[in-house]
Amino acid sequence: MRTKLFLSTLIIAIITLTFSMLSVKFVFKQQFSVYLTQANETILEQLPSRLSALYQTKGTWDPTALGEVTHSLPMGTVVTLTDPNGKLIATLTNTMEDMMHGQGQMDMSMGMGMSMSSYSATSWKTKTFTVSGPLGPLATAEVRYPATAQILNPQDVLFQSAVFRSLLFAGGLALLFGIILSYFTSRQLVAPLRRLMQAANRIGHGHLDERVSIRSKDEVGKLANAFNAMADNLNRQETLRKQFTADIAHELRTPLTSIKSYIEAFQDGVLPADQENLSSIQEEIDRLVDLSSDLKDLNVAEIGALQLSLKPVDLKPLLEKIIRSLNPLIQEKKLTLTWHAPQEPVTMSGDERLLTRLFYNLVHNAYRYSNSGGQITVALTKTPDFAEIKVKNTGMGISEDDLPLIFERFYRADKSRTRETGGTGIGLALVRQITDLHQGTITVQSKVGQETEFIIRLPNELKVAED
Repeated sequence: MRTKLFLSTLIIAIITLTFSMLSVKFVFKQQFSVYLTQANETILEQLPSRLSALYQTKGTWDPTALGEVTHSLPMGTVVTLTDPNGKLIATLTNTMEDMMHGQGQMDMSMGMGMSMSSYSATSWKTKTFTVSGPLGPLATAEVRYPATAQILNPQDVLFQSAVFRSLLFAGGLALLFGIILSYFTSRQLVAPLRRLMQAANRIGHGHLDERVSIRSKDEVGKLANAFNAMADNLNRQETLRKQFTADIAHELRTPLTSIKSYIEAFQDGVLPADQENLSSIQEEIDRLVDLSSDLKDLNVAEIGALQLSLKPVDLKPLLEKIIRSLNPLIQEKKLTLTWHAPQEPVTMSGDERLLTRLFYNLVHNAYRYSNSGGQITVALTKTPDFAEIKVKNTGMGISEDDLPLIFERFYRADKSRTRETGGTGIGLALVRQITDLHQGTITVQSKVGQETEFIIRLPNELKVAED
C-alpha cells in the first residue's frame, strides 16, 4: 500500500508540476510578446524625431546614418521614406539576417526590396509619419510593422531561455522535494495502518487484550480509537460469554441434579412418589422451561425474527395481574408494594404476551433485588402520545460503571448472587429487546445502596415502516 500511495502522490506531483510549468511558460510568452509589442510601438513613435534630428545633423539623408536607424527598428518593420514631392528616399528594413550578421542593408535606388522570408507575421499594421524640420516638412515615412512582436532578438531569446531554465530548475527542485515528502508522508500514513492490521490479526487469533497506541487526531487516529473500542467490546462480550457459560451450566445443572436425586430416591424407596415430592420436581422442570423460553425469545428477538402479534392492550389490568401473581413472593419478603394507575384505561397497540414478559421481568427484578422490608413502587401514567411505566425499588442499587451494561445479555451487576437471588442476566436483555420491538424507550436511574428506578415509554400506536 505504501508503494501505491507513494507512486500515486508522485504521479500527481509530476502532473501538477508539468501543467504548472507549461501554463507559466505559455503566460510568460504571451506577456513577453505583449511587452515587446508595446516597446516596438514606443520605438516607432520616436522614429519621426530621430529622422528629423539625423537630417538636421547631416544636412542630407546620409545612408550610413539611415543604416544605424535601420538596426534600431523593430524586427520585420519596413519604413518607406519619401520626400515632400513623393520621390523615394530610402526603404529601411530590419530582418533576422541583418541582426544575426550585424549588418544593415539599404537600397535607395531599388527601394531596398528586402525579402521578408525570414519573418512571418499573422497580421500587419501601418502608420504614416511626417518628418519635420525648422523650415517645414522634410519627408513622409510610411511604416509597415507586425501587429504582434515575435521573440527574434537574440538578447530576448537569451533572456527567455534563462527564464525557462530557471523555471525548469525550480520545477526540478519542487519535484525532488515532492518525492521526499511523498516518501515520508506515505510512510507516516501507512505505519499506523500496518500496526492496526497487525493488531487485528492478533485479535483474530484470540488475543483480545491487543490495543493500538496512535495519538493523532486525524482519520487514522479516529480509526484507532474505533478499533480499540471494538476490541474493548469484543473483550467484554467474551467475558460475558464465559460468564454466561458458567451461569447457564449452573442453571441447568442445579435443577437437573435435583430431579435426578428425587428419581434415585424414588427408585431406592427412600422417598415416596407423593404429591409434595412430585411438585418439587415440577418446580425444577418449570425453571428449566422458563430458562429455555427466555433464551429462545432473546435469540429470536436479536436476529429480528420475533414477530409481534399486535392488538389493543390495556396496560392497567395487565400490570395488576402481574402484581397479583408476584404478591405471595413480595409478602414473603415483607416488602411494601405501592401501585399507582389512572382511573381510565391505558390502551396501546402491542403484543400482550411479550408485554407481560417485559413487565413481569421488571417487577420480579425489583422484588429480587429489594432488601427485606423494602418498598416497590409501580406507576402507570398516560399521555396523548405514549404510556409511561415506572418500576422503582429500594435496595442495593446499581453502580455507575454497571449502568451502561445492565441491558447487555448475560450481564449481572452482582457476580456473587446465586440462582435464588440473581438470574443469568437474560431478563433485562429481553426487556430491552421487547421495548425496542414496540418502538419504545427504557432508561434506568439508580443510587448505590438506596434505590433503582426503571422508566419505560411505549407509544400508543406503532409506526409501520413503509416499503
